[in-house]
Amino acid sequence: MDFTSFLRLVPKIEKETLPGANAHERMAPLERARLMKAFDPDTTQTRKAAVMMLVYPKDDLAHFVLIVRNTYPGVHSSQIAFPGGKREDVDADFEATALRETFEEVGVPARAITVVRKFSEIYIPPSNFLVHPFLGYCTDRPDFLADPAEVAEVLEVPLAVLLDPDTMDVEQMATSYSTSIPVPGFRIAGRMVWGATAMMLAELREVVELVRRDAGFS
Repeated sequence: MDFTSFLRLVPKIEKETLPGANAHERMAPLERARLMKAFDPDTTQTRKAAVMMLVYPKDDLAHFVLIVRNTYPGVHSSQIAFPGGKREDVDADFEATALRETFEEVGVPARAITVVRKFSEIYIPPSNFLVHPFLGYCTDRPDFLADPAEVAEVLEVPLAVLLDPDTMDVEQMATSYSTSIPVPGFRIAGRMVWGATAMMLAELREVVELVRRDAGFS
Protein backbone atom coordinates (compact mmCIF):
# COMPACT_ATOMS: atom_id res chain seq x y z
CA MET A 1 0.00 0.00 0.00
CA ASP A 2 1.35 3.42 -0.90
CA PHE A 3 1.48 6.02 1.85
CA THR A 4 -0.95 8.38 0.11
CA SER A 5 -3.57 5.62 0.09
CA PHE A 6 -2.99 5.06 3.80
CA LEU A 7 -3.55 8.76 4.50
CA ARG A 8 -6.83 8.61 2.57
CA LEU A 9 -7.96 5.84 4.91
CA VAL A 10 -7.11 7.70 8.12
CA PRO A 11 -10.50 9.49 8.50
CA LYS A 12 -12.25 6.15 8.17
CA ILE A 13 -9.86 4.47 10.61
CA GLU A 14 -10.67 7.20 13.15
CA LYS A 15 -14.37 6.25 13.03
CA GLU A 16 -14.20 2.47 12.52
CA THR A 17 -15.56 0.25 15.30
CA LEU A 18 -12.65 -1.69 16.79
CA PRO A 19 -12.86 -5.51 16.73
CA GLY A 20 -10.96 -5.67 20.03
CA ALA A 21 -10.84 -9.09 21.67
CA ASN A 22 -12.21 -10.83 18.57
CA ALA A 23 -9.12 -9.77 16.60
CA HIS A 24 -6.76 -10.38 19.53
CA GLU A 25 -7.95 -13.95 20.02
CA ARG A 26 -7.00 -14.90 16.47
CA MET A 27 -3.35 -14.46 17.42
CA ALA A 28 -3.54 -15.82 20.97
CA PRO A 29 -2.38 -19.32 22.00
CA LEU A 30 -5.23 -21.30 23.54
CA GLU A 31 -3.67 -21.12 27.00
CA ARG A 32 -3.46 -17.35 26.80
CA ALA A 33 -7.03 -17.08 25.53
CA ARG A 34 -8.24 -18.89 28.65
CA LEU A 35 -6.34 -16.48 30.89
CA MET A 36 -7.68 -13.47 28.98
CA LYS A 37 -11.27 -14.56 29.51
CA ALA A 38 -10.67 -14.72 33.26
CA PHE A 39 -9.11 -11.24 33.34
CA ASP A 40 -11.20 -8.45 34.88
CA PRO A 41 -9.58 -4.98 34.48
CA ASP A 42 -11.83 -3.58 37.21
CA THR A 43 -10.59 -5.95 39.88
CA THR A 44 -7.03 -6.82 38.80
CA GLN A 45 -4.15 -4.59 39.88
CA THR A 46 -2.00 -4.19 36.77
CA ARG A 47 1.05 -2.29 35.64
CA LYS A 48 0.25 0.24 32.91
CA ALA A 49 2.01 0.75 29.59
CA ALA A 50 1.44 2.21 26.13
CA VAL A 51 2.88 1.57 22.66
CA MET A 52 2.88 3.38 19.33
CA MET A 53 1.93 1.69 16.05
CA LEU A 54 3.78 4.20 13.88
CA VAL A 55 3.15 4.35 10.12
CA TYR A 56 5.32 6.43 7.77
CA PRO A 57 6.43 6.59 4.12
CA LYS A 58 9.51 4.83 2.81
CA ASP A 59 10.03 4.81 -0.96
CA ASP A 60 6.42 6.08 -1.19
CA LEU A 61 5.09 2.93 0.49
CA ALA A 62 3.42 2.84 3.91
CA HIS A 63 5.66 1.16 6.51
CA PHE A 64 5.41 0.62 10.24
CA VAL A 65 8.20 0.23 12.76
CA LEU A 66 8.92 -2.63 15.13
CA ILE A 67 11.84 -3.08 17.50
CA VAL A 68 13.79 -6.12 18.62
CA ARG A 69 14.31 -5.81 22.36
CA ASN A 70 17.72 -6.46 23.87
CA THR A 71 18.46 -9.65 25.74
CA TYR A 72 17.87 -9.18 29.47
CA PRO A 73 16.50 -11.12 32.46
CA GLY A 74 12.76 -10.89 31.89
CA VAL A 75 9.78 -12.36 30.06
CA HIS A 76 10.02 -9.98 27.09
CA SER A 77 13.75 -10.42 26.46
CA SER A 78 14.71 -10.42 22.73
CA GLN A 79 11.09 -10.18 21.64
CA ILE A 80 9.78 -8.12 18.73
CA ALA A 81 7.53 -5.28 19.85
CA PHE A 82 6.20 -1.84 19.08
CA PRO A 83 8.07 1.11 20.57
CA GLY A 84 6.58 1.70 24.00
CA GLY A 85 6.83 1.05 27.68
CA LYS A 86 5.67 1.70 31.20
CA ARG A 87 3.65 4.77 32.08
CA GLU A 88 5.57 7.25 34.24
CA ASP A 89 4.32 9.94 36.62
CA VAL A 90 5.44 12.64 34.15
CA ASP A 91 2.97 11.35 31.53
CA ALA A 92 -0.30 13.27 31.29
CA ASP A 93 -2.06 10.22 29.81
CA PHE A 94 -1.37 7.01 27.93
CA GLU A 95 -0.96 8.82 24.63
CA ALA A 96 1.83 10.84 26.25
CA THR A 97 3.42 7.58 27.41
CA ALA A 98 3.39 6.16 23.88
CA LEU A 99 4.88 9.34 22.42
CA ARG A 100 7.58 9.63 25.11
CA GLU A 101 8.60 6.01 24.80
CA THR A 102 8.73 6.22 21.01
CA PHE A 103 11.17 9.10 21.29
CA GLU A 104 13.24 7.38 23.96
CA GLU A 105 13.46 4.03 22.16
CA VAL A 106 13.72 4.97 18.47
CA GLY A 107 14.33 8.73 18.50
CA VAL A 108 11.11 9.95 16.84
CA PRO A 109 9.98 13.20 18.52
CA ALA A 110 6.34 13.68 19.50
CA ARG A 111 6.03 16.76 17.29
CA ALA A 112 6.64 14.58 14.20
CA ILE A 113 3.79 12.18 15.02
CA THR A 114 0.09 12.69 14.32
CA VAL A 115 -1.87 10.40 16.63
CA VAL A 116 -4.87 8.90 14.82
CA ARG A 117 -6.58 7.08 17.66
CA LYS A 118 -6.28 4.64 20.53
CA PHE A 119 -6.76 0.96 19.76
CA SER A 120 -8.05 -1.75 22.10
CA GLU A 121 -6.05 -2.27 25.28
CA ILE A 122 -4.57 -5.69 25.88
CA TYR A 123 -3.52 -7.51 29.02
CA ILE A 124 -0.20 -9.40 29.14
CA PRO A 125 -0.45 -12.06 31.88
CA PRO A 126 3.28 -13.00 32.21
CA SER A 127 4.33 -9.41 33.02
CA ASN A 128 0.96 -8.18 34.38
CA PHE A 129 0.96 -5.18 32.03
CA LEU A 130 -2.21 -3.63 30.66
CA VAL A 131 -1.03 -2.10 27.39
CA HIS A 132 -2.72 0.80 25.58
CA PRO A 133 -1.84 0.86 21.84
CA PHE A 134 -2.04 4.01 19.71
CA LEU A 135 -1.93 4.39 15.94
CA GLY A 136 0.04 7.35 14.66
CA TYR A 137 1.83 8.44 11.52
CA CYS A 138 4.69 10.62 10.30
CA THR A 139 4.47 12.36 6.94
CA ASP A 140 8.19 11.77 6.35
CA ARG A 141 10.38 8.77 7.06
CA PRO A 142 11.87 9.28 10.54
CA ASP A 143 15.57 9.24 11.21
CA PHE A 144 15.47 6.35 13.64
CA LEU A 145 17.94 6.48 16.50
CA ALA A 146 17.68 3.32 18.59
CA ASP A 147 18.43 3.41 22.30
CA PRO A 148 21.20 0.79 22.61
CA ALA A 149 20.22 0.09 26.21
CA GLU A 150 16.79 -1.20 25.14
CA VAL A 151 16.74 -1.82 21.40
CA ALA A 152 18.85 -4.37 19.56
CA GLU A 153 17.40 -3.64 16.12
CA VAL A 154 14.83 -1.46 14.34
CA LEU A 155 12.62 -3.25 11.78
CA GLU A 156 10.92 -1.25 9.01
CA VAL A 157 7.98 -3.30 7.72
CA PRO A 158 5.83 -2.52 4.67
CA LEU A 159 2.17 -2.33 5.65
CA ALA A 160 1.44 -4.54 2.65
CA VAL A 161 3.32 -7.37 4.38
CA LEU A 162 0.90 -7.25 7.31
CA LEU A 163 -2.08 -7.23 4.94
CA ASP A 164 -0.82 -10.29 3.04
CA PRO A 165 -2.65 -13.37 4.42
CA ASP A 166 0.42 -15.50 3.68
CA THR A 167 2.25 -13.57 6.43
CA MET A 168 0.12 -15.30 9.09
CA ASP A 169 1.68 -18.49 10.43
CA VAL A 170 1.69 -20.94 13.35
CA GLU A 171 4.87 -22.16 15.02
CA GLN A 172 5.51 -24.67 17.78
CA MET A 173 7.46 -22.88 20.50
CA ALA A 174 8.18 -22.59 24.20
CA THR A 175 6.35 -19.76 26.01
CA SER A 176 5.58 -18.76 29.57
CA TYR A 177 2.44 -20.90 29.27
CA SER A 178 4.01 -24.16 28.10
CA THR A 179 7.28 -25.72 26.98
CA SER A 180 5.85 -26.50 23.55
CA ILE A 181 2.57 -25.20 22.13
CA PRO A 182 1.34 -24.03 18.71
CA VAL A 183 1.57 -20.23 18.64
CA PRO A 184 -0.07 -18.10 15.92
CA GLY A 185 1.69 -15.01 14.67
CA PHE A 186 3.02 -13.09 11.70
CA ARG A 187 6.11 -14.13 9.75
CA ILE A 188 7.89 -10.80 9.21
CA ALA A 189 11.45 -10.31 7.96
CA GLY A 190 12.14 -14.00 8.51
CA ARG A 191 11.09 -13.80 12.17
CA MET A 192 8.00 -14.89 14.06
CA VAL A 193 6.10 -11.98 15.63
CA TRP A 194 3.82 -13.42 18.28
CA GLY A 195 2.18 -12.69 21.63
CA ALA A 196 0.75 -9.27 22.46
CA THR A 197 2.45 -7.60 19.49
CA ALA A 198 0.85 -10.06 17.07
CA MET A 199 -2.51 -9.55 18.76
CA MET A 200 -2.27 -5.76 18.33
CA LEU A 201 -1.14 -6.23 14.74
CA ALA A 202 -4.17 -8.44 14.15
CA GLU A 203 -6.51 -5.64 15.20
CA LEU A 204 -4.64 -3.09 13.07
CA ARG A 205 -4.76 -5.46 10.10
CA GLU A 206 -8.49 -6.06 10.46
CA VAL A 207 -9.31 -2.36 10.77
CA VAL A 208 -7.23 -1.42 7.72
CA GLU A 209 -8.82 -4.22 5.69
CA LEU A 210 -12.33 -3.11 6.71
CA VAL A 211 -11.81 0.50 5.74
CA ARG A 212 -10.05 -0.50 2.51
CA ARG A 213 -13.09 -2.52 1.45
CA ASP A 214 -15.45 0.31 2.41
CA ALA A 215 -13.34 2.75 0.39
CA GLY A 216 -13.32 0.41 -2.61
CA PHE A 217 -9.56 -0.11 -2.57
CA SER A 218 -8.27 -3.27 -4.17
